[in-house]
Amino acid sequence: MRHVEGVPSAKPLSRIGLGTWQFGSREWGYGEDYVAEAGRIVARAVDLGITLIDTAEAYGFGASERIVGDALREHDLRDQVYVATKIFPFFPIAPVVVNRGRASAERLGVETIDLYQVHQPNPVIKDGRTMPGMRQLQDAGVVTDVGVSNYSLARWKDAERQLGSPVLSNQVEFSLAAMDALDDLVPYAASVGRVVIAWSPLGQGFLSGRYDADNRPANGVRNMNPLFLPESFESARELLGTLREVAGNHGVSMSQAALAWVIAHPNVVAIPGASSIEQLEKNAAAAEIDLAADEVAELTRQARAFRRPARTEALKASLAARLHRG
Repeated sequence: MRHVEGVPSAKPLSRIGLGTWQFGSREWGYGEDYVAEAGRIVARAVDLGITLIDTAEAYGFGASERIVGDALREHDLRDQVYVATKIFPFFPIAPVVVNRGRASAERLGVETIDLYQVHQPNPVIKDGRTMPGMRQLQDAGVVTDVGVSNYSLARWKDAERQLGSPVLSNQVEFSLAAMDALDDLVPYAASVGRVVIAWSPLGQGFLSGRYDADNRPANGVRNMNPLFLPESFESARELLGTLREVAGNHGVSMSQAALAWVIAHPNVVAIPGASSIEQLEKNAAAAEIDLAADEVAELTRQARAFRRPARTEALKASLAARLHRG
């Protein structure tokens, strides 16, 4: 497994990590029966050389953190894993940040969280009131690295000023179907030794080739995603065709080619989820795919031409479908 180079992280960061939003989250259709499988997925991820395991207190209301922590203890994996979690930023003033950080560490069963991230920028409470709590957690040894999520470049830089030391990462949506980070966040991370962690690097499966306008997903989370509207598939026709062609050139799946495009950019890590060992293994294998420069450029060109529908349209379509079903 390849790692990101030139960043001051406490441990090596694999270019492909494991996202665990679905662990314990019923909105993804996974309930208690999935807990044992999730533990096996974590263990197999480490076998494959994946070091970054990303979770959050909001995932399953703490269930994901507990599942990850149980797997690390059961398989004695703590020293091999860079554990990342996030605080849900409801009233994220310093004392709250400290209390929530300690609670996450307890659920994970770890003395130290390798990367503690602010899950969303709070529109009212600025980072001058949040980052002192992060600094307290660092000083106490509860947190090693600090990160943010879904931050603009300007707010990322300000968070670092408020912390007074590196804010190592910014976790944002980044894929061939969500390109905004390529304009500023990705070049910035590469230039100063920081990391962009790409969530939803496969567009929740939009880039997998499994779905089209006549075969939309039944999952509730995906139904709320504007990517799965018929007009989105129409707009992405050329992009998906190019992705299919590139995948065929390398003898891999469209999902693997899409992941390879994400991590072809310096200082970018992808954290796809996995509902099975087989899916995990395919994701991990994407780290070894070397796309040609012209393939990366053509995919980028097609992705920039893609027009993603507004989320309000997806909400309307989902509601209409529910009413139709009665």
